[in-house]
Amino acid sequence: MMQVVVVGYVWPEPNSSAAGQNMLALINQFLSHGHNVTFMTAAADSIHKADLDNIGVSSEAVALNCSSFNERIAKLCPDVVIFDRYMTEEQFSWRVKDACPSAIRVLNTEDLHSLRQARHDAVKAQDNALRASKETATSPDITPIAGAAKEADYNTPLAQREIAAILRCDLTLVISRKEYTLLTKHYQVPAKQLYYHPLNVATVDGNAPDFEKRTDIVTIGNFRHAPNWDAVLQLKQTVWPAIKKVLPQANLHIYGAYPPKKATQLHNPKSGFYLDGWAENAHDVIANARLLIAPLRFGAGIKGKILEAMRCGTPTLTTWVGAEGIAEETENSATQPTWAGAICDTAEDFANHAIKLYNSEEDWSSASQLGLVLLSTFENDKESERLAERIASIAKDVDAHRKTLFLQGLLWHQTLNASKYMSQWIEAKNQIL
Repeated sequence: MMQVVVVGYVWPEPNSSAAGQNMLALINQFLSHGHNVTFMTAAADSIHKADLDNIGVSSEAVALNCSSFNERIAKLCPDVVIFDRYMTEEQFSWRVKDACPSAIRVLNTEDLHSLRQARHDAVKAQDNALRASKETATSPDITPIAGAAKEADYNTPLAQREIAAILRCDLTLVISRKEYTLLTKHYQVPAKQLYYHPLNVATVDGNAPDFEKRTDIVTIGNFRHAPNWDAVLQLKQTVWPAIKKVLPQANLHIYGAYPPKKATQLHNPKSGFYLDGWAENAHDVIANARLLIAPLRFGAGIKGKILEAMRCGTPTLTTWVGAEGIAEETENSATQPTWAGAICDTAEDFANHAIKLYNSEEDWSSASQLGLVLLSTFENDKESERLAERIASIAKDVDAHRKTLFLQGLLWHQTLNASKYMSQWIEAKNQIL
């Protein structure tokens, strides 16, 4: 039995985001092997957080830039410490290394934040250029929605920070095959430091409503996640007006945790644009809709809402960004099933596919079945050994594992410990003040 400590960037909120679902699934995986799990975080309390006490996980608040963490982690004496996102690794990994040098350090990426930010920056640069020109060469309906993200710069300062965090750890969890390949091929991260750990997929809902019992179109996503908010704006400005022209009877329902005032002000029943906010049960919301729509211009990782849509047989209209990591814009369609709905480039594409799938039970059913095939493919795309077994194998001789990781040792050299020294400086300053 191992002692596992998870240092969370935020509280796990499985009903708010795929990241929350992923963290809870990760915790449950260790619990299922009989390990003890302690969850620690410096985040503020959350009304939507998972009930960790109910599943046998103790939780503790920790302070940033404070040696009290060193004392507490030394007392817990963990075998494994999991850092949730690279920012948490930067803040706490050196403290774990000092207090518990033999503990296996694991980074849970959720998605590659630097990749998401690079794509976001590319989209913003395009938007700024269009505003500066005060005119566009094409109409909004036929302008590629996610085209700019394909031009993202992968070699950014944020990428350097995130890759450094990955290299400092003994193992890093990656949820997307696309990102695993990016890490090994572009950034040259040793495969022995990576573990493909896709989002957990629940069993297929065999009781989901059929075509005739469903109505309207739905989108869902935490509003604090920039790609989701941007997608809502795309819906409001171009995509939904194009769809409403061809499907005047349909409504769009937008769900998500933490909607800001600027989002709720978009609510407009006259145009069939409903800002519904928090959904108590995301599965029911998606299962009762005829289509899921996600016009994502940027992002990374795997989109939990799209996997959920496939699970309950709801066809999805999205961009290549939304499909990434589940199924690509396929050139090898002979061996890979086509997308369960449509991968769209423009608002016009969204409208054309929406009218086809919304009105034709035959086309809708075909897309629904393809979703189940894709979901099955995704579920089976896993490494044979389980995560707990991989970690246990490293634990047998963690020093031997680390001796093969030259870049890890390099990044722990004193000349490259900026985050450690900055944290110590902040702590000293706080004591004086």
